[in-house]
Amino acid sequence: MNADVAVENTSAIALWNDPTAPVSARVDALIDAMTLEEKTAQLFGVWVGASDEGGEVAPHQHEMEEPVDLDALLPTGLGQLTRPFGTVPVDPALGALSLARTQARIAATNRFGIPALAHDECLAGFAAWGATAYPVPLSWGAAFDPALVREMAEAIGRDMRSVGVHQGLAPVLDVVRDARWGRVEETIGEDPYLVGTIGTAYVQGLESAGIVATLKHFAGYSASRAGRNLAPTSMGPRERADVLLPPFEMAIREGGARSVMNAYTDTDGVPSAADEALLTGLLRDTWDFDGTVVADYFAIAFLKTLHGVAADWADAAGTALRAGIDVELPNVKTYGAPLTEAVADGRVPEALVDRAVRRVLTQKVALGLLDPDWNPLPAALDATDEDDPSALRGRIDLDGPANRALARTLAEQAIVLLSNDGTLPLDRPRRIALIGPNADEPTAVLGCYSFPQHIGVRHPDTPLGIELPTLRETLAAEFPDAEITYARGTGVDDGDLSGLAEATRLAREADVTLVVLGDRAGLFGRGTSGEGCDVATLALPGAQQQLLDALLDVETPVVTVLLAGRPYALGRAVGESAAIVQSFFPGEEGTRAIAGVLAGRVNPSGRLPVSVPRGPGSQPGAYLGAPLAHASEVSSIDPTPAFAFGHGLSYTRFEWTDLAVEAQDAPTDGEFALSLTVCNTGERSGTEVVQLYLHDPVASVVQPVQRLIGYSRLALEPREARRLRITIPADLASFTGRDGRRVVEPGELELRLSASSADPRLTARVTLTGAERHVDHTRRLHATILLDQTT
Repeated sequence: MNADVAVENTSAIALWNDPTAPVSARVDALIDAMTLEEKTAQLFGVWVGASDEGGEVAPHQHEMEEPVDLDALLPTGLGQLTRPFGTVPVDPALGALSLARTQARIAATNRFGIPALAHDECLAGFAAWGATAYPVPLSWGAAFDPALVREMAEAIGRDMRSVGVHQGLAPVLDVVRDARWGRVEETIGEDPYLVGTIGTAYVQGLESAGIVATLKHFAGYSASRAGRNLAPTSMGPRERADVLLPPFEMAIREGGARSVMNAYTDTDGVPSAADEALLTGLLRDTWDFDGTVVADYFAIAFLKTLHGVAADWADAAGTALRAGIDVELPNVKTYGAPLTEAVADGRVPEALVDRAVRRVLTQKVALGLLDPDWNPLPAALDATDEDDPSALRGRIDLDGPANRALARTLAEQAIVLLSNDGTLPLDRPRRIALIGPNADEPTAVLGCYSFPQHIGVRHPDTPLGIELPTLRETLAAEFPDAEITYARGTGVDDGDLSGLAEATRLAREADVTLVVLGDRAGLFGRGTSGEGCDVATLALPGAQQQLLDALLDVETPVVTVLLAGRPYALGRAVGESAAIVQSFFPGEEGTRAIAGVLAGRVNPSGRLPVSVPRGPGSQPGAYLGAPLAHASEVSSIDPTPAFAFGHGLSYTRFEWTDLAVEAQDAPTDGEFALSLTVCNTGERSGTEVVQLYLHDPVASVVQPVQRLIGYSRLALEPREARRLRITIPADLASFTGRDGRRVVEPGELELRLSASSADPRLTARVTLTGAERHVDHTRRLHATILLDQTT
């Protein structure tokens, strides 16, 4: 159909609405019928907030954008609705009705009846008022449990889908390179294999619920200089290929992610939003990704305003479109009139618009948005609900018992016991001194992308929407016979020392002191952790170290508890605390989980996804470093961590024995097999995390001293032993060689079976034989770990 000819009303169904026709044919027919303005309209979003009265959404007035006129935009269509639930507090049922009414209007207003695709944040749960606040991704990494993360993501996806959302802006697959970066809490850890496996599990869960998962930030955002947000990156092509890209590669290949979001940063002078080699050459041509690439918010405009690689909005649009960004978010700025005018006068080929709109429409067709039976009302509503919107309030529960049970299980698995002199678990203490800025603060368990911290702080008169018991409350329930005295001591970051005297007095009078320290999540300087909350050192914020030291000076045993978004140097506490319990923003069930660990009801099984530094200034200090990155006699700075990646204690003991290697040699296209026995030699059930590291002593380019290539959580009853058989393909020894290609080289290797990156228990020395072998993105990515027997 000619684009200038209006769509005729006929009894026959249009090809693009025919669910029996091939998707490609439906999309091609629709593109052929569209005007240029109708095509570009599918390539941008509008930031809106759902109505708490059930009416249509209202455009969000953002300080970085001019107001949007929906009446003027909608006749040509609309690509996306930005954050209808994650902009203002709204009852979920009324928000769902508001979104449905808006979708009906959008579809009715454009010629082809195309609704918008609605996206929202879901970093640690659906970022909507009243939705479950799960532990942050750094806690997912600490759990070392992909299956549980997949289950959580599926629950998040079901909740989103039930109210009409189609796309979730998660997971974050950035690998931590400098813990001073404020967004560490949003990451899964400092190891690419851990990030890849946990992140892929999240993608699988979200996608299985019908939600489009969005991988971010592609690529290199976390490698910024000095851990500063939105700063230039200092990485070479080998670091990008071997450390930062593998999680994305895995999540696309094994997770089936249908969207990718670009990073804000530039690498060697090329912004990711303008990097055709990255967004098209690697992502699509090499990895065969066929989904949509969406812009991080305002990233296309930043090509002009921040990066200085575009002269005007049309230039920015053409640059991003050519690189491979299909959708501008959060609002229309460059992909509207500037892009349309640039195509009309020949500055931007219309073929680039067609390429992007084909990807967008293909996704909408796959979501059923163009089917003749499409209904704007989501699963949680029915047609009668429109008659009396006021009766809907409270109808939809996004924080039900099943969600909370999942949140608690993940929180329990993610708590890391860093040290313990036997004080934990607490044995019926008579008097507990509870001290610290996070001991009686409900939101201390939440990350910056939780709804209460992200949006709720701007609406102080609105209830939190979820139950957030403080640690003071959960300890009272856990220890009903104990007298618990409380003092704040100091604030998270106010530097106030006036409460030290009271805190130390209570400590002297107690059997044990629990000091609860850490972060306050926020955005752009409103917190000590979160987006834009970068730090100069890893010293505890404010006067918290002074409080901790003052309590350590008292003879009463001190148990240090951390509710934080990043690891911190703890000074004297490393050697002098009776115990240290580390949690990374464990979500709404977090304080119950911590209380359970302190009481012994929960046997801790978390392992560090990031190293805990010994000193506040030894960054960057990830374990994944070459020999020159570690301690040496020629530098006065020792980056050796206080607690290494993968470290975590239990209330029981495990013994690793009987290593057997089936063959010492294997060809470069072969595999090794080994086995070992792990026994719980203690008196209570517990979980060990078996970690497999590879050490390559001689290679053609410098390699990390070791890197994680496999792991397994192993739950054992007292005196129970299990034998693990591990098959390791030679592909896992591959790395990016001098010519830029991934290679498996012959030579000796060490396979270290370890309880942490600093605690190898058993080592197998093996040899790869034969010729060098080049591998690509189809290589094997995992060792196979099987439990052979129970003894």
